Amino acid sequence: MQCVILAAGEGKRMRPLTSTRPKVMLPLGNRPMLEHLVAAARDAGITDILLVVGYREEEVRRFFGDGSSFGVKIEYAVQRQQKGTADALATAEEWVRGDFILMNGDMVLSPGDIRSIVDAGPACMGVAPSDHPEDYGVVQLEGDTVSVLREKSREPAGNLVNAGIYHFGEDIFPIIGEVGLSPRGERELTDALSVLIANKALRAVRVSSWLDVGFPWDLLSANEKMMENIPPAIAGTVEDGAVLKGAVQVGQGSVVRAGSYIEGPCIIGKDCRIGPHAYIRGATTVGDGCHIGHATEVKNSIILPGTNLPHFNYLGDSVVGSGCNFGAGTKVANLRHDRAVVHVGGHPTMRKKFGAIIGDGAMFGINCSVNVGSVIGGGAAIGPHCLVEGYIAPGTKVR
Repeated sequence: MQCVILAAGEGKRMRPLTSTRPKVMLPLGNRPMLEHLVAAARDAGITDILLVVGYREEEVRRFFGDGSSFGVKIEYAVQRQQKGTADALATAEEWVRGDFILMNGDMVLSPGDIRSIVDAGPACMGVAPSDHPEDYGVVQLEGDTVSVLREKSREPAGNLVNAGIYHFGEDIFPIIGEVGLSPRGERELTDALSVLIANKALRAVRVSSWLDVGFPWDLLSANEKMMENIPPAIAGTVEDGAVLKGAVQVGQGSVVRAGSYIEGPCIIGKDCRIGPHAYIRGATTVGDGCHIGHATEVKNSIILPGTNLPHFNYLGDSVVGSGCNFGAGTKVANLRHDRAVVHVGGHPTMRKKFGAIIGDGAMFGINCSVNVGSVIGGGAAIGPHCLVEGYIAPGTKVR
């Protein structure tokens, strides 16, 4: 069995985090989300994988190589312009031999669910319940046959949605070849699925582990899920007087200094400096080469490599890019006074606690305050004592 994974898009809804990396390389559990999907396919018995790449493809190629270090064989097809999912699949036609699995690269699935799609045979599609189906393609069934697929309806006729995993035969490619441009100017896979649905030739398979990662706040939910069953593992140094409680991983070359308190689940990458007297709370991942320093508290956040929160900082329920620096006393709020759901740019996060999304290389002076739901672009420079809220464009200087 072969597997095609679509990994060509930027992920515009993930900006500013995707300004410097493709969406599929954003981390969950301190590993790119695409790595989790490749590992799940491997554990389901699939070792022949084609990655359809495009936007910043070098990041994907550099990390995965030929796949040998992950126990699979990886080849690449390039979608030079992101013209839609049907166009992306078309690039795989010359590679495919017989039946194959197709997956979106920006989701999480278990090996068991992938195996169920393999066993179901072509043509089938994975479906899963969602608590916000209006953001997806809503599916209606007659028995186990898909009868309706309606994209992003404001009034969805149910909560069962397209999970973005399929089992096709080679006969899908002539259908793909007939797909024209959608109103968005793209060639959409859903138009090909509509042909199968009209012929009552597309079956549904329910999957139970599906997690879609469409918005930055979805990273936090997926990160929490991916860390539920991590084992404790200490490869670095933990000084006397530091407390590690629960499932905590400390990478090689990292040092947790005296007086620090870390609650699991928590993953500290390689070559990090933690403390002294730092407090890191559960469901937090800290990328390689970070510094979480004296009297700093971090909770339920994702911090990418090379970022520093060195003195008297607070960061909660946030996603911070790489190479950022927080001045002493800079803090990020994560709860509205009325305890209502936090919105970001008009979008509800479905979370009552959510802090900020901060792009790569953002710099903060001392004693800055970042309000809930803020988006700070990469390379922004925030002067001392500033209040930041709303949207700050990349490279902006705030004084």
